[in-house]
Amino acid sequence: MTLEILPEAAGELYAAAEYYEGKEPGLGWRFRCEVMEVCESIRRQPHLWRERRGGYRRVNCPVFPYHVAYFIRGERVVVAAIAHGHRLPGYWRKG
Repeated sequence: MTLEILPEAAGELYAAAEYYEGKEPGLGWRFRCEVMEVCESIRRQPHLWRERRGGYRRVNCPVFPYHVAYFIRGERVVVAAIAHGHRLPGYWRKG
């Protein structure tokens, strides 16, 4: 499977990493690494996580309060959001 991160999701990743880096040097880097590890797990085994209403799947980050929401489209995994778990849940599904 190939992995595609939508520009909006990439923007969320970079904004959150910048926020964490401002809190503590190196924390933004750790956040980015954790998200990329989650994305790699998704790429390797995209069907491992259950499909939710709306056809998407999500994986929680182990340390940070974020999750990666994605869709399976043929041979592609499309990351739609890298979302904070407590801020406007499901905001990315609207529209």
